[in-house]
Amino acid sequence: MTTCAAANSANTPLAGLTVIDLTQIYQGPYATFLMAKAGADVIKIEPLHGEPTRLRAKVSGGASLPMAMLNVNKKGITLNLKSPRGKELLKELIKRADVLVENFAPGVMDRLGVGWETLHAINPRLIYGTGTGFGISGPDRNNLAMDVTIQASSGIMSVTGMPDGPPLRSGASMVDFLSGVHLYAGILTALYERTRTNQGRLVEVSMQETAFPTLASNIGLVYRNKGVIPPRVGNRHGGLALAPYSVYEAADGHIAIVCATEQHWKNILAAMGREDLAEDARYATNKSRVDNIDRTDNFVQTWTRTMKRADLFALSTKHGFPAAPVRDLVEVMNDPHMHARGALEWFEDELLGRVVLPASPIILHGADRVKTISSPKLGQHNAEIYGDWLGLSASELESLASEGVI
Repeated sequence: MTTCAAANSANTPLAGLTVIDLTQIYQGPYATFLMAKAGADVIKIEPLHGEPTRLRAKVSGGASLPMAMLNVNKKGITLNLKSPRGKELLKELIKRADVLVENFAPGVMDRLGVGWETLHAINPRLIYGTGTGFGISGPDRNNLAMDVTIQASSGIMSVTGMPDGPPLRSGASMVDFLSGVHLYAGILTALYERTRTNQGRLVEVSMQETAFPTLASNIGLVYRNKGVIPPRVGNRHGGLALAPYSVYEAADGHIAIVCATEQHWKNILAAMGREDLAEDARYATNKSRVDNIDRTDNFVQTWTRTMKRADLFALSTKHGFPAAPVRDLVEVMNDPHMHARGALEWFEDELLGRVVLPASPIILHGADRVKTISSPKLGQHNAEIYGDWLGLSASELESLASEGVI
């Protein structure tokens, strides 16, 4: 396909690939963010008033950081898909594109007259990716979905929280991003297939279906208890199969400690200076520690409370057992390791100023890393895409703008 821009290095995996991005909020934009950071030319299409994440900035009183994070390295245009001329323009873009990605509710694109069947007929090589809450088929297909409602419906919230407390959502929008990664993977799988068949494919990802496998250890506990619904376990192992395994108080915060093997337990005892307990029947095996889990956790926490997080972590490194201080977001954003690897970068955004932005976690050695370019302003690249790429004249662009098409 003819590429819409030459800004991305040819030494990137997706150089020359053109993606039409109709996505919004987090799930879809993260999938296309990964494509842009792999060198694809991504054309972000928004309604004339902007997508929901951009509009949230008006509530928070400033530019939207999520908008800036997830839409770097994309070209930004506006298009009214409810207008006949808007549909025609999308079809013209599709003729030149390799991929279209959207995460509208099921049936929206079909009702607009630009769904998979229509666009596939125009461009048989098109990969069409769609991300939804519950899938495009089945009795629940039309249920409305957001990250928190999927955490509720998938079972994630039922296992999150303290035993004597209510179900809680994850503080992070984990399902949006998890399903965004799956959407990216599905599209790349279809692109690989296209190298053999020269044909496009419809790719769909359901948020609920991407969430369910994360519950493996919790579901294991249900089976172990012969169908009895287990209580929430707080910070303990989801299957209550390991101990110690929790978040413990330190003198200056909290630290997560995991004992996954018997050697880990011996190493923890060495760090404590309590090797004498290696043969203690209450702690000698993982089963005995789980059977005495309250005693085990209290024993570990009595030790951790006397020390600072950094000192505990240093001991875990020295003696060899998994542990990590519970860090706040400021600590994470300034993490020297992540900055050294290029996973995070300080960036001067045109609207936000100096911010921390993530790179793609997918590193392909030998390929160039795509230099970060600010997320586009609303309609910033209308003239470039509609004029330079599609070949519309300046007067045509003016007419389309005055008619509310772009």
